[in-house]
Amino acid sequence: MLRFLNTGNRSPPGLRLIGLSRRWFSANTTVMSFGDGSQGALGLADSTIGVASDAYEPTPIPSLPPDVSSVAAGHYHSLAVTSGGHLWSWGRNSESQLGRPHLSPRETWNKPQKVEGLNQVKIISAFASGVISAAIGDDGTLWVWGKSRRGQLGLGKDITEAILPTKVDALRGQDIVKVSLGWGHALALTKDGKLFGWGYYADGRLGKIGNLSEASPLDSFAGKLKSSNSNTMIESAEKLVLEAIEKEKDMPIIWQPTLIEELCDIEVVDVACGLDHSLVLCSDGTLLSGGSNVYGQLGRAKQDLGLHAVDTSHLSPISIASGLGHSFAICKNIPLDGLSVVTWGWNQNSQLGREGPENIPLVVECLDGEMPISVSGGRVHSIAVTGKREVWSWGCGRNGRLGLGSSVDEVEPMANQYLEGYEVLQAVAGFDHSLVLVAG
Repeated sequence: MLRFLNTGNRSPPGLRLIGLSRRWFSANTTVMSFGDGSQGALGLADSTIGVASDAYEPTPIPSLPPDVSSVAAGHYHSLAVTSGGHLWSWGRNSESQLGRPHLSPRETWNKPQKVEGLNQVKIISAFASGVISAAIGDDGTLWVWGKSRRGQLGLGKDITEAILPTKVDALRGQDIVKVSLGWGHALALTKDGKLFGWGYYADGRLGKIGNLSEASPLDSFAGKLKSSNSNTMIESAEKLVLEAIEKEKDMPIIWQPTLIEELCDIEVVDVACGLDHSLVLCSDGTLLSGGSNVYGQLGRAKQDLGLHAVDTSHLSPISIASGLGHSFAICKNIPLDGLSVVTWGWNQNSQLGREGPENIPLVVECLDGEMPISVSGGRVHSIAVTGKREVWSWGCGRNGRLGLGSSVDEVEPMANQYLEGYEVLQAVAGFDHSLVLVAG
């Protein structure tokens, strides 16, 4: 769910060229968090039940090292990388996503601890989903841990759990610079622009790996409900979900990273996975999408399975990101100078930050002139960092996930006044919480 720009000196080729990827260095940094604290993902003080309450404004996490260089937010847990190459984790650990040797008791979830099993490698970046965490070493190796029956670990057939970080041997010899994790699928980008995919491959969210492509039963039932009579919609939904779950017992899974052959002759510069869709940005500016299109998150009329072009018309994408069911691109304005945030997809809580058709990529006009340099999406909220090192957020305000001091929804981006005077280095959205890294 994260839009991650800090990949050290080994950044994706396209981002390196446009100058958006930079390894931020500060002798002293602070990580702040806000939003839903029920799973410990905020890393804040204990409550009587062992996890912190919600935070409605950016609040410093007191127990992290002072040299954090980047952060990552999963659905219900958080990760922080230090300039010394160490990785810290906190939040939900029911699926071993914190990288601790034993399933930690719930009352310790909100306490940041160093991830074990990574002493032999210097970590330069980290990524998180709902049930999986991943880290990249300075040697280009990929490490994963957590639990997923959908093959998201990429460690081989029927391997569904890794309590401690485990190297992905199938990518041996590849120089990995970025990973993006969906609900059950994953994409990994190499330094030379190759793209590997693994996990649950229904609906073409991994392209046409091995010419394998089929529709997801859990995805397809949504269209049937649209035509259901309102009096029977609940009953119909229950029946269709049960049928879909039964069908998914024999899930289409790629158990280890596999080269996406349809992109073999194309240099990929950025990737982003939503819950059940994927975005792929090519060096020539072409933006591809694949997977579920229930909410219009593919940004194209063509519904064929596999990766197909998003209609960005007069806009030139230079980086991409994804929330649960909504998509982002930071684009160069043509013929005008400057950068814009473009959004499309699910908009139930105004997480697109603009009006107009949801399935068509359109500019978030409220951010025009603000020079956005990164954007990130959660379940139903969005967050961006601008060239002035300001944080803007919009969408659902429940649990304080916008960090604006209230639970009010915001239909347009709002600047975070609590961060005035701070130099913001990075901001990322988890499902229902957000993290901000500031200098000093």
